[in-house]
Amino acid sequence: MDYSTILYNLEDKVLTITLNRPEILNAFNRDMQAELIDALDQADADDNVRAIIVTGAGRGFCAGADLSEGGETFNADAREDRESGLHRDGGGRLTLRIFECKKPIIAAINGAAVGIGATMLLPMDIRLCSTKGKIGFVFSRRGIVPEACSSWFLPRIVGIQTALEWAFSGRVFNADEAYSRGFARSIHKANDLLPAARDLAHEFAESTSQVSVALIRQMLWKMLGADHPMEAH
Repeated sequence: MDYSTILYNLEDKVLTITLNRPEILNAFNRDMQAELIDALDQADADDNVRAIIVTGAGRGFCAGADLSEGGETFNADAREDRESGLHRDGGGRLTLRIFECKKPIIAAINGAAVGIGATMLLPMDIRLCSTKGKIGFVFSRRGIVPEACSSWFLPRIVGIQTALEWAFSGRVFNADEAYSRGFARSIHKANDLLPAARDLAHEFAESTSQVSVALIRQMLWKMLGADHPMEAH
């Protein structure tokens, strides 16, 4: 597949996937969904990929769903694939694919991550945040409920109290709060974010067994609860 909304760069066993619609803060659309899923399929099939970093081009990580379709953006009945059986929300299909990935995934949150930009971070294994990072589960302010299996993932990462506070209020919070609540592993100056993510990725990629890392990822995620995000939604 030729990519128009993401960049795919493999270097020294570390794959960097960059959301690449910087003119609209990397807003998520169906093309980006398909390309991200394809990129993860490629990565899983490539033994040269030992770890994955996901980040955004420009000022933002992902500003959420592309709202250029106006009122039809969240209208399931208007979707072209409605009759195909593939009627799960696009963000949900992406987060489930990330959940099933065989490679460790590090999020490098370089700027605003709201809506699907925030929920796609949840099944990633480790989140590093720039000082410019801002995160928001803004669904209550849009008159919708959290999507992309986030009601399964978010409480498992930050606990039910914080998950409910963020989801009820729909407010956008900064990197300091993301760190203090356990959502982000560390905070970095903008120019230091990707180098820090690469250093961590190389720890995973070098001097480890690829099979062990793949099994550990699946074991630890799936031991978090007896259910599965698919079964919970």
